[in-house]
Amino acid sequence: MQRYWIAVAHRKQALAAASAGVVAVSHGKEAPLRKLSTGDGGIYYAPKSDFEGETVQAFVALARVTGADTSERTMPGSPFRPFGRDAESQKIIETPLRPMLEDLGFVRSPRHRGMAFLRPFFEIENADYQHSTAAMGDKA
Repeated sequence: MQRYWIAVAHRKQALAAASAGVVAVSHGKEAPLRKLSTGDGGIYYAPKSDFEGETVQAFVALARVTGADTSERTMPGSPFRPFGRDAESQKIIETPLRPMLEDLGFVRSPRHRGMAFLRPFFEIENADYQHSTAAMGDKA
């Protein structure tokens, strides 16, 4: 059964993972990756551009898990070696979260939208995934 998830990461980290062809979540931890199955779809949400960067609050990358094994990976332009799984990234249009708030079931209160993204990695319903990817320009 295909599942869908959101990973919260700074834009720089999300784009590095996408360019490396991997899925990396929860600050590089291995355990959350074990919840994924080949074929699962994931969306990266970036609250900021980098640790000290500007506010982004947008969906910035889209990936489909292609590998079954986890291992430490090298990230382009960084000494950081997170655990990751092979994934294919898809070209998308970076999409601000704010206009979509009312339509996403995992956002319980649009006024307190930040609460939904306090978790670094969480599963979402198919309807939320389809709505989000359609806004991002993907027909997944």
